[in-house]
Amino acid sequence: MSERTFTLDEAQSLLPVLESLLATAIKSKKTMEEVEAEMQALSKRVFTNGGTRVDVVSVARRKAERARAEQRAKDAIAEIDSIGVQVKDLDIGLLDFPCEVDGSVVLLCWKMGEPAITHWHGTEEGFAGRKPIDERIARKKAN
Repeated sequence: MSERTFTLDEAQSLLPVLESLLATAIKSKKTMEEVEAEMQALSKRVFTNGGTRVDVVSVARRKAERARAEQRAKDAIAEIDSIGVQVKDLDIGLLDFPCEVDGSVVLLCWKMGEPAITHWHGTEEGFAGRKPIDERIARKKAN
């Protein structure tokens, strides 16, 4: 994990790129889940029927599609991580940006769909402990 910290302005400026990467990861995860559900349903049909005719080429294509989706998700998350931003919840698109305030690190918190970063929380609190951005965070500028 990166030791990088962000000011509110720096974090805010990264949102367009991060939102695109996050959207890629979320879409890829959804594809993986869809293919996994199809494979489980197929396995259940085979087991329940004591065997069944399977279109092996189609199954292989879907498995390859799942593998590509998994790689896209991993790549997007790795790129977000390399920037120094933490992916906290891929299902809801939750990101945290470490930010130094008064000698301590807090996390600026942004959720996919929010127009801007408007909340923060302590490193031990998480999403439920979100508080509105205050003056200490808003006025901090890059060094």
